Amino acid sequence: MRSAAIPSICPLDHLAEIGDDDGTALVLRTATLSYQELRSRLSRLAGWLASRMPESGARVATWSAKGELTCLMPLAAARAGLVHVPINPLLKHAQVRHILSDSGSVMLIGTPARLATLQAGDVPDHCEVLAEDDALEAAMASGSALGASEADPNSLAAILYTSGSTGKPKGVMLSHANMWLGAQSVATYLGLAADDHTLAVLPLSFDYGQNQLLSTWYAGGCVVPLDYLVPRDVMKAIDRHAITTLAAVPPLWVQLTELDWPAEVAGNLRRLSNSGGALTPDLVKKLRGLFPQARLFAMYGLTEAFRSTFLDPALVDANPTSIGKEIPHAEILVVNDSGQIAADNEEGELVHCGPLVAQGYWQDAQRTAERYKPAPKESCYGAMAVWSGDRVRRDADGLLYFVGRRDAMIKSAGNRISPQELEDAALATGLVAEAVALGIPDERLGHAIHLVVRARADAVDPQEELPKKLMQDLPNFMQPKVIHWREAMPISPNGKLDRTGLFTELAA
Repeated sequence: MRSAAIPSICPLDHLAEIGDDDGTALVLRTATLSYQELRSRLSRLAGWLASRMPESGARVATWSAKGELTCLMPLAAARAGLVHVPINPLLKHAQVRHILSDSGSVMLIGTPARLATLQAGDVPDHCEVLAEDDALEAAMASGSALGASEADPNSLAAILYTSGSTGKPKGVMLSHANMWLGAQSVATYLGLAADDHTLAVLPLSFDYGQNQLLSTWYAGGCVVPLDYLVPRDVMKAIDRHAITTLAAVPPLWVQLTELDWPAEVAGNLRRLSNSGGALTPDLVKKLRGLFPQARLFAMYGLTEAFRSTFLDPALVDANPTSIGKEIPHAEILVVNDSGQIAADNEEGELVHCGPLVAQGYWQDAQRTAERYKPAPKESCYGAMAVWSGDRVRRDADGLLYFVGRRDAMIKSAGNRISPQELEDAALATGLVAEAVALGIPDERLGHAIHLVVRARADAVDPQEELPKKLMQDLPNFMQPKVIHWREAMPISPNGKLDRTGLFTELAA
């Protein structure tokens, strides 16, 4: 094994110390924070958190839309010696119950409207629940303050919950080093600078959504969080705040290309970055036509290792379907089915090595062992690597191309969705006896969710009641686009439900 130098790493909360005092760090709906104000409010929030949760490594969860709390918490929790558990604000009480229980969170801070949807048994007895505004007000009035920490960069800083192909969401453990180096890496290859304004439209509970904040602050730039209702809100925000940097998922890019962009507004953008699904050649062409001055970054990543590759914008027109090459601090190997490094244009599994590799799944040794394995002997870094399960090939020029997933994950509108979680939710209604969830290719969504079910014999009005039940129990992005009702489900030769046959039929 060859040695590979790992760059100097600071504790995560040191990101707040980079920008100039008078520079704008964060533009909220009702306030604008300079870097000096960001540091002051961060130190008070961290001090208050530490006073309420003195046990090192305790988990604190947030369930809120984008605002001051959700923006400051990744750094404040880290400074306080705590572990942040951001919960997607689109999730509903059943998913929140699982995350709180699984993570062992001792505090949940959220918006009152969301907290009001929680039901008996959703919050563990040991978990304190606070409204977002009350928590912020108490933190700023407490008088407690913490300066920049000297935490071990390898200590746990966050747990991000992500869906897998089977079962409930699992928590990916991220260290200070993982998040610091992720911010450094992205800021470097995007070329972010102190005069950049980033419009943060991706959910802050996602790895790249959170990185919108951290990479921009690493460069000393300004972040403008936005929870948009319609795509035109994004265009208006780009105009209002002179936005230079926008990250989005393919469905939003499709919607944005359908707007009538004034040239002076489109001209604000210096860079576009895509995540959460592949760009099509047609979409690349449209984006390049609308924003010819903007550099378009196609990227590939997975929560277990943050981000793996990006395509040099200079190559995107000629190679619109490539996922590019390794990002800084990542080493990507392609391993064939014989366990050897794949030859040029030979298909194999993408294996991510290096310091961006997360620490595994929270309290789940079995699934950690399935995904996190020793790096191939050819790795410069060695240690543990993420064996992604994704099939790729590398051409003679070193460019990587995505071939397909080994598992049955559904990627819809940039969200990773577990088929089993959907099926379990359908069965839990008591209305269906069997269920199969599939992701059918869709031009706008990436995958559209199709649910194939067989009704229980004793079910009352199942075709009318099932959509209602699912709407109550699942977030909007997990709702099936189509529910197919069958008198009998097809069976494969091995005696299982024939998922492959159903997919072939519905995708035709």
